[in-house]
Amino acid sequence: MIKRKLSALLLIFLLFLVFAACSNDDKTSTNENKDVQNDTNSEEQNGEVDRTPVTYTYFNAAVPGKDIESNTTRIGKILEDKTGVNFKLEHIVGDLNTKIGVMVASDDYPDVVIPDAAIDTMLEAGAFIPLNDLLEEHGPDILAAYGPYLDRFTMDDGNIYYLPFGADVNEFIPNPNIDQGAFWIQRGILKEYGFPEIKTLDEYFEIIERYASENPQIEGMNVIPFSGLTYDWRFFAFSNIPNHLAGYPNDGGVMVDMDTHEASVFADSEHAKRWLKTVNDLNAKGLLDKELFVANYDEYISKLSSGRVLGFFDYGWQFADAITALRDAGNPDREFMALPIVFDENIKDQYLDPPAFVGNRGAGITVDAENPERIIQYWNELVKEDMQKLVFWGFEDEHYSVDENGRFYRTQEQIELAQNEVEREKVGMKTFEWNWPRINGSFSDGNAVEPRRQPEVALATYTEADKEYLDAYGIKTFSELFSAPDDRPWYPAWSANMEQGSDSQIFQERADQIIRLHYAKIALAKPADFEKEWNDFVKAYRALDVDSYEQFYTDVVQARVRGEW
Repeated sequence: MIKRKLSALLLIFLLFLVFAACSNDDKTSTNENKDVQNDTNSEEQNGEVDRTPVTYTYFNAAVPGKDIESNTTRIGKILEDKTGVNFKLEHIVGDLNTKIGVMVASDDYPDVVIPDAAIDTMLEAGAFIPLNDLLEEHGPDILAAYGPYLDRFTMDDGNIYYLPFGADVNEFIPNPNIDQGAFWIQRGILKEYGFPEIKTLDEYFEIIERYASENPQIEGMNVIPFSGLTYDWRFFAFSNIPNHLAGYPNDGGVMVDMDTHEASVFADSEHAKRWLKTVNDLNAKGLLDKELFVANYDEYISKLSSGRVLGFFDYGWQFADAITALRDAGNPDREFMALPIVFDENIKDQYLDPPAFVGNRGAGITVDAENPERIIQYWNELVKEDMQKLVFWGFEDEHYSVDENGRFYRTQEQIELAQNEVEREKVGMKTFEWNWPRINGSFSDGNAVEPRRQPEVALATYTEADKEYLDAYGIKTFSELFSAPDDRPWYPAWSANMEQGSDSQIFQERADQIIRLHYAKIALAKPADFEKEWNDFVKAYRALDVDSYEQFYTDVVQARVRGEW
């Protein structure tokens, strides 16, 4: 079993690094047929790969998307030529837990499932097959990339049931822009008032309220001074806010003391009460989006894209489509800028994530999949460095270029092409960049895996309007407004595997329901009823087994600090 073969895996990992180091000068060919021939010669000689055409179903319950077949993309066709495998991609429609619940109840599964937050339901139902032997026999490149992290997603029974999305290899490269949590503001507001430095929550809402009173409409539309995302599992984008305002990163439902490494809940803390009182005041003033707690995800994205939302809190990766829509609309002052807002001046913001590995989410092969080794072979090809360069950078001389020092960069034309949604879908960059086994960090040649993290690309993507705001605040990249992340070797705590049916898991499930119900009632209550609604929530919340939940995460954090995962 894998746990008994870690020494062998580490040897594989080291051999992988040696091989990668010897390949620094290799370049991805734009001749796709040549790619296929070169990368499969050894396997063809050994007769190990069955390329008989086969199509598997791949259900993504994490995010909605376009249902396609993977071989309709250029990258997918290359992978099909190498492995014979094609995937019919399907995405979630409706409620996550309902969809996964129906699968489990019917005992009828797609071949591959990404259950996201419902992964425990799938594991409890025995829906995923163990991958240990399959990985050892058919996934050497997967094991090389994921080797240092295997213990983090190996279950207590010694089995691996799914592959997480991203193992850091080589050097960690921070993002020059903000793709995580932040308070966002329509940046034309900052220009209107002379580019003020805004750090505290009071300052943030003062400027938004002032602008809303002076500009009640934008292009004939009523402004929405403050909005947010509360739909379905994404409710964390609202409930996490007091944690960030208090100067903590997203560890899940707990804050972790930097000295004692003890975890404590914040849902009923004074931080949460202070945040909800602010929201309650906004609502009383008519500054809160009236549909904050009822709008679905698509409606939320539509609002952000309209240009009439002045401010909101969210994680950058959740509203990329709105960012694109606003940029395409051609009015740069309607775009948003991220601010590291905290409660008080003396609080150090911690919005930027430290290096992290999330091991409690991933893609699993279900018991209904025939010949699962074919899927592992496909994934193994996908995580190879040459394929990852295609996924993230595209094709050389089309989507990026290489300078005399081997550094990847993009011309303005290449930037526009690589950001074009139609092109990204045709190539497969949008299809394969996430929700598949992949790597993070940097390639063996030192280039960033993700172009957005490559300094040469980030600087080249900035428009003249972007530079106006950067220059006004004396920064070169937008992330420079934020404090550097403190070292947190346990991060993120929420990536811990929580046993289904345990006290802590039952608490989390019930607490989520209580928070969703009561936070909305507290926020929308008449100001005179705020204290009553808050106290009702605390009573309901504290009726749960809070202690077991805090102890679970304290044990997780302290074990990780000791190097135990």
